[in-house]
Amino acid sequence: MRKAKPKKRYLLPDPKFQDTLVTKFVNYLMEQGKKSVAYGIFYDAIEQVEKKTGESGLEVWKRAMNNLMPSVEVKSRRVGGATFQVPVEIRPERKINLSIKWLIDFSRLRGEKTMMDKLAAEIIAASKGEGAAIKKKEDTHRMADANKAFSHFRF
Repeated sequence: MRKAKPKKRYLLPDPKFQDTLVTKFVNYLMEQGKKSVAYGIFYDAIEQVEKKTGESGLEVWKRAMNNLMPSVEVKSRRVGGATFQVPVEIRPERKINLSIKWLIDFSRLRGEKTMMDKLAAEIIAASKGEGAAIKKKEDTHRMADANKAFSHFRF
């Protein structure tokens, strides 16, 4: 176990929207340290979302993120030789991290040609409450609901 809790690292806001959540999203999107490429993909995707929906791209993205945030998840807990899936509440920080991760992962699995197109399509789908990332959230909630009987094993 660790001696001390690590210091919290704070992110700088992104250059275009002055939002730290955008920076966090871009950091998850980035591959092989290419941050400027990741920023380009994100900004182009937001622009494409604006063209397709006619609304502010950043607002649509934030709505998609809020739609994706799960409230409960299951954690494995060993009790007397048996492993139980115990539903637990999720910390606010982890809610954000999971929604970012799911949005990016399911964007990458889409069939469009470029990452910009994939991300834009997944953002639009998530903001409407549909798409693969939303399905993942619903599956997580369903799993927690199914294992509600084991909630007394919570630590």
